[in-house]
Amino acid sequence: MSKLKSVLVAVAFLSFMVTPAFSDVIGGCKTGLFVGTYTILGTIPDIWGDGTNVLNQTISQLTLHGDRTVSLEDTSARVLMLSLGTFSQLTGSWTCRGDGKLIVTLIWANYFPTTDAINHPSTVPNPPPVDLVVGNHVRQTLLFSVTTLNTLTLNQFRSRVYDQTQDPTDPTGGTLRVLHTNVGAVYKRLVASDADLLAP
Repeated sequence: MSKLKSVLVAVAFLSFMVTPAFSDVIGGCKTGLFVGTYTILGTIPDIWGDGTNVLNQTISQLTLHGDRTVSLEDTSARVLMLSLGTFSQLTGSWTCRGDGKLIVTLIWANYFPTTDAINHPSTVPNPPPVDLVVGNHVRQTLLFSVTTLNTLTLNQFRSRVYDQTQDPTDPTGGTLRVLHTNVGAVYKRLVASDADLLAP
């Protein structure tokens, strides 16, 4: 279960081709022109089959605000939530590094399915429902290049995982996981256009 959960949570970050190098447009994030909403496509394989078919195409929607806050919504969060679990909206902040790279730190909770209600038959209906509990929290730091005025490329990311007893706001707490480098996931800006309104 935890392996499948990890696949869903990381689908936006781990399922893309690796590229060797990333260059920033002049000034990188120092221009401030990158603020906006970016999307990236994800794929969830059919976990009941042999894995070759697609269960869902999903998108991650990364929004970078002018006040240096960040939000990320992933449409995979509600897929099979009672079977495999789900996760909260990802929220955090961004900063511009001296070399023009964009640093984003996000935090969220993972919810795991449970049938623990069976242990409390006097307070719940029978049969016990499947429910969700907070399994852990994750704090993730990502490094982007501003590769064009409308694209961000994810270079690296690393996570800290906090169990139910740990404080997920502690930047040195939890368990530090492996550093992922040269990821190559490309986030494309959602550009406003009136093309559909003018189409015949």
